[in-house]
Amino acid sequence: MKKQEIFNIFAQNKSNRIIEGESSGILNWDDIRLPQMYKLYRVLIGNHWIPSEIPMNVDKSDFPMLPTNTQNTFKRIIGLLAVLDSMQTMFVGDVREYLTDSSLEAVAAIIGQQEVIHNQSYSYVLSSLVSYTEQLEIFEYWKNDPILLKRNLFIRDAYQAFRESPSPETFFKALVADMVLEGIFFYAAFAFFYNLARDQKMLATSQMISYIQRDENQHCYFFAELYKQLLIDFPQLNIEQNKTFVYNFMDEAVRHETEWAEYVLDGIEGIDLDEFRGYIRHIANNRLRLMGLPAAYEGVSNSMPWIRPFSDEALNDTLTDQFEAKPRTYTKASQDNDWDDL
Repeated sequence: MKKQEIFNIFAQNKSNRIIEGESSGILNWDDIRLPQMYKLYRVLIGNHWIPSEIPMNVDKSDFPMLPTNTQNTFKRIIGLLAVLDSMQTMFVGDVREYLTDSSLEAVAAIIGQQEVIHNQSYSYVLSSLVSYTEQLEIFEYWKNDPILLKRNLFIRDAYQAFRESPSPETFFKALVADMVLEGIFFYAAFAFFYNLARDQKMLATSQMISYIQRDENQHCYFFAELYKQLLIDFPQLNIEQNKTFVYNFMDEAVRHETEWAEYVLDGIEGIDLDEFRGYIRHIANNRLRLMGLPAAYEGVSNSMPWIRPFSDEALNDTLTDQFEAKPRTYTKASQDNDWDDL
């Protein structure tokens, strides 16, 4: 694959392909190939936030009162999220170099900035709750925990293959890995914090997580659009073999996430691991549908109805702070609610 030129005086402004295409390199939002990208651009800049806007005083008092196993899980999950967002920042930078569509490059630039903000938020949370020495230890967890490292390598290998040998084929596989990272591996971690929030614990951290989720929801949409457009621009990729790859990759991701959930959430009050296993499959089905593919798991729905107030739709459709609600707001959530599933 060739990188996008700074500008090309012989090409029109509107791109003809998302990669390996022709574009002048000049962005005119009124002359773009995929008009939905302007709407996404406006949503992304409207969602701008910074971690220091969220005071952590109450969480600092809450944290020592949590059970020891909950504190340990909290720290492990923060460590996981820091690794995922660090990888994602680099991957978005890699993708930007090869996008031969100025509107996509512009959206990717904002997404990359948001990933940096997410990473800062994890440092901000930990600096409010633990000592500097312990914070450094938490950011090293991923190197020494075999289950955590295994799931991170699962994504890293696809990203690294694209970085070392950029081609439409490795880009295709990296986009599938992206949907797993942002659309599955993040969301199961988010559920842990929302479980605390419904018990009115660690509300500032959970509010920050809700902002991150709102961003990641839009990132999933962006990369799903890239995936679908890639198959249009390169129909030779739209073959049965690649469809099989997607489903196999997603299924392996579900196994990784299930293993991680059983490892890190076992014994956490309010979390039913059987429900969580179904929830992970439900999330995977949602990501496949976003990519324009049929669901992989039949008879699966959101098995954790209490999480619906924190769904993508609920967080995007209202400016009301979910975490200022009374505890009964969460306990009353049922399958009769009108919220769309997370």
